[in-house]
Amino acid sequence: MFEAVQTLKAEYAELERQLADPELHSDQGNARKVGKRYAALAPVVRTYDEWLQTADDIEAARELAHEDPSFAEEATKLEVRREELAEKLQVLLVPRDPSDDKDAILEIKAGEGGDESALFAGDLLKMYLKYAESQNWKTEVLDSAESDLGGYKSITVAVKAKGTPEPGEAPYAKLKFEGGVHRVQRVPVTESQGRIHTSAAGVLVLPEAEDVDVEIDPNDLRIDVFRSSGPGGQSVNTTDSAVRITHLPTGIVVSMQNEKSQLQNREQAMRVLRSRLLAAAQETADQEASDARRLQIRTVDRSERVRTYNFPENRFSDHRVGYKAHNLDQVLGGDLAPVIQSLTEADLAARLEAVDSK
Repeated sequence: MFEAVQTLKAEYAELERQLADPELHSDQGNARKVGKRYAALAPVVRTYDEWLQTADDIEAARELAHEDPSFAEEATKLEVRREELAEKLQVLLVPRDPSDDKDAILEIKAGEGGDESALFAGDLLKMYLKYAESQNWKTEVLDSAESDLGGYKSITVAVKAKGTPEPGEAPYAKLKFEGGVHRVQRVPVTESQGRIHTSAAGVLVLPEAEDVDVEIDPNDLRIDVFRSSGPGGQSVNTTDSAVRITHLPTGIVVSMQNEKSQLQNREQAMRVLRSRLLAAAQETADQEASDARRLQIRTVDRSERVRTYNFPENRFSDHRVGYKAHNLDQVLGGDLAPVIQSLTEADLAARLEAVDSK
């Protein structure tokens, strides 16, 4: 089971050598890439080394037990520890999503339900911002289109970790299962009869790509500029600062208008474009990634839901794993850890099953 670790240990040693080379750090993008891979391999190497060491410790304890019976108990404890390390190492060696160590681009769009859907999109945004704060992540609004009542027709947010997170702790690894249609059941503020309405908002989560992840030929881009506009069609400014970038080979279109500078909007649009191209490339190359992406939003239709937020019952449900809790107020306050853990465990179980079936 652990034959692959020797190869990983050799890679780990090579990465350590590269990180000690001052020349590597002249290219910050490549240095970050090497640093992330090094951090990802560290738990595997540490666990494997401890697993090997435990075998020697067990043998020593058994020999000493001939002279001192108390060492027999120590040997038993070490055997249990060795089994725990073997299980942990098996999990660490399961093929991971290659984007799990990346930051995330989070897009929220209002769907069916008009103004109520836009208000709910705003509630989802607050929920994710609170969760990001609890994880000590940084967030940056890249683009937004507000509704007349104060919600969002759409909003795009970058979520970034501070430093180099442990495997499975980066923003994309934690947030990737949030993608899909989120349904809300409540009495809208616009409802005078007190009737419960159902509306929906869509969430899309992309791994944020770096320059070294995606190469974009400038000749493949069509860049248009136009005047930014806000709620009700009112002009935000009097210059053509908004930017629309079309990637001609794929047809992917990204528009940005939040910044006052055309250059800033262009930079933000390129960030999102790189992330969409990276996600598209991974879909094509990796069937498992493709299966995961199918869980994310395609159309913001109430029937294609992954979550339901029921206000009258204070109930929160994730329909993919059957998770249900009556603490909707806490969830909207950013307490997403239990459901994210549930989704992560279900994904791990599926990956382990896939490995065992080969």
